Amino acid sequence: MKFDIATERQDRPPMVKLRITHQTNYKYTDSVAFGPHRLMFRPRDSHDLRLLGATIKTTPAAELTWFHDVFGNSVCKASFTERSDNLTIVSRIDLEHHGIESLSIPISAEADRVPVFYPTEELPDLSRLAERYYRDAGGALETWVRRILADTSIDGVTKTWTVLKEMNARVGRELAYSQRWEEGTQSPSETLLLGTGTCRDFALLFMEAARCIGLASRFVTGYLYDPALDEGNARLSGAGATHAWAQVYLPGPGWVEFDPTNDIIG
Repeated sequence: MKFDIATERQDRPPMVKLRITHQTNYKYTDSVAFGPHRLMFRPRDSHDLRLLGATIKTTPAAELTWFHDVFGNSVCKASFTERSDNLTIVSRIDLEHHGIESLSIPISAEADRVPVFYPTEELPDLSRLAERYYRDAGGALETWVRRILADTSIDGVTKTWTVLKEMNARVGRELAYSQRWEEGTQSPSETLLLGTGTCRDFALLFMEAARCIGLASRFVTGYLYDPALDEGNARLSGAGATHAWAQVYLPGPGWVEFDPTNDIIG
């Protein structure tokens, strides 16, 4: 795989224009036939991300059909008729991304402290995302979360935002980042016991930790742009490649992004 990200700086930070080129090549010893491929490169438009253009090209050529999955993601189905000993897929997207101005995020009063209580009308959509999905082998995750709650509690009061910031920061402080090309994601307790993991392992750990205190969370995949790469000095782990992070739903601001690999919020 090869990734190229070009940027155009603007006068009003933190808006930035991005062009992301993602090229994937598969090579085979013999000519093969290709089944249908599901290609998921196109991001969703929102107030903080404006999609300016998106193209996908394949070699050999394929018939491309677009549809939305159950979560509202744009998916491209590629149907091939030619055989080949090589398959190349090139995605190019142009977008504007607006970062948050500050970390002063107004959380509603009912969610300001742990435990968090979601409004009744939002529970049907959030309840499954607040459920824990992994067994906690030996209680490693519970112990880790309890330690953070104890460290962030003041006079018996534990602020939700304070806990989340500490969880996000502590992953990188206490665990070693590593790259792993094998398929699959470690369970949260496995990551804690090993003391190391990839961005996807760290994102999953953060999600399950947030669920331990009643918060709904979800997994996000995309690209991590590091401005330092323009100067040839990368400072973020996982930059210039596909990356994984998490979102937590907080009454008031809604879905807020957390990257525990690099201790980035928003």
